[in-house]
Amino acid sequence: MPAAPADPAEVSAPPKPTAVVAVLAFGGIVVSLMQTLVIPLIPELPKLLHAKASGTAWVITATLLAAAVAVPVAGRLGDMYGKRRMLLVSLGLLITGSVVAALSDSLTPMLIGRILQGMSAAVIPLGISIMRDELPAERLGSATAQMSASLGVGGALGLPAAAFLADRADWHVLFWTSAGLGVIVLALVLSFVPESAVRSGGRFDVVGAAGLSVGLISLLLAISKGADWGWGTTRTIGLLGAAVVVFGAWGWYERRMSQPLVDLRVAARPQVLFTNIASAVFGFAMFSMSLVLPTLLQLPKATGYGLGQSMLTAGLVMGPSGLVMMATAPLSAMVSKARGPKVTLMIGAIVVALGYALGIVAMSAVWQLVIVSAVVGAGVGFAYGAMPALIMGAVPVSETAAANSLNTLMRSIGTSVSSAVAGVILAHLTISLGPVSVPSKGAFQVILAIGSGAALAAFAVAALIPARRTDAAPDSATAEAATVS
Repeated sequence: MPAAPADPAEVSAPPKPTAVVAVLAFGGIVVSLMQTLVIPLIPELPKLLHAKASGTAWVITATLLAAAVAVPVAGRLGDMYGKRRMLLVSLGLLITGSVVAALSDSLTPMLIGRILQGMSAAVIPLGISIMRDELPAERLGSATAQMSASLGVGGALGLPAAAFLADRADWHVLFWTSAGLGVIVLALVLSFVPESAVRSGGRFDVVGAAGLSVGLISLLLAISKGADWGWGTTRTIGLLGAAVVVFGAWGWYERRMSQPLVDLRVAARPQVLFTNIASAVFGFAMFSMSLVLPTLLQLPKATGYGLGQSMLTAGLVMGPSGLVMMATAPLSAMVSKARGPKVTLMIGAIVVALGYALGIVAMSAVWQLVIVSAVVGAGVGFAYGAMPALIMGAVPVSETAAANSLNTLMRSIGTSVSSAVAGVILAHLTISLGPVSVPSKGAFQVILAIGSGAALAAFAVAALIPARRTDAAPDSATAEAATVS
């Protein structure tokens, strides 16, 4: 369906590219900070919220589920009614959720706040899509690479920042800080980011959105809670079975819709399909670092391999990876322009695999883990910068937000599976340390080996992505015309 023009009254003056990139990348970092905001609080949440540990675990899970549902829905609504409009809505949800959480002293309002925060996760794919609409061709590659990398940057930098605040201030300050940053981003978007004239129009696929939401919630709930409930329990198997049935029915329905939530015909194009598969596998690989390094750093030295560091130190070790991701984003764009984003994605996968392999043999000192973190961060920066270029080189301009949102969702599914797999390994490969059991050194090495293997699998999938002329310049006018036609 051809793109419908926006109301001229809603379309702002020509944007300033540098300001648009800076504001949207900052927004991506702020939203990704939200994901690591509560990590320093996890051990204390039962006491802080006067609830059982099984209940406070939902503070993480609820955000994951809300993000999974919100990202594809907001992406489609952005294509239909305006990407900047949905970006502002998402930021409003972040601010509201942060304020609710900041005012909470019990579990229920905290869960409501975290759900609202999770619904802001569409900021990054919406930001990438705005860049495609508004930036000149020569700026698009590096800009989308920086925006995509902001997902990893915010997560890496958020841990030390959150640990520092939690250690030195009342825990509510974490959420007030999140709310304040959200207000700043909202004001900057209103001031510097224009509304796009590119609209697809049409009617929103309510049934498709409901079906996708039920399927995703069933799948991710089973993955995230399977270890606690038991992988063989009726509840876990029932949810996985429900996900299979719902996704099957949803796919059948979507293929028969003239204006579906997700255009499965476009999603089935080899360049889109293999990029999304690689994204899921890469998301699995990337998250291994976030699980292994902080735990290893904080284990007591009495284990013989733990480094006995504080949460703040663990966060600082992770911090350089975020800076490296941002630094490699422009390099990623240069390689994509010269050789195509397929090559960039493959390079990123190899670098991540090497980083994890290094971690298997170099985990006995803090400086070694800093190097491992930085190497993996460099690979992630390369790969994350290539993914939106591959997606945008294969989808119509009127479906950019929905396609980028689906790609972001695939990464999230990969990280969820990674978390579940790592949790099982850490729980079963243990040693006794006094009255308690802690993960063994072998458990960390197994997870790192799996992460390295997953990165190599992502490399193999990326190699299947068709080589096209649009890979070399997905943002050019010629490529744009080719993908829309």
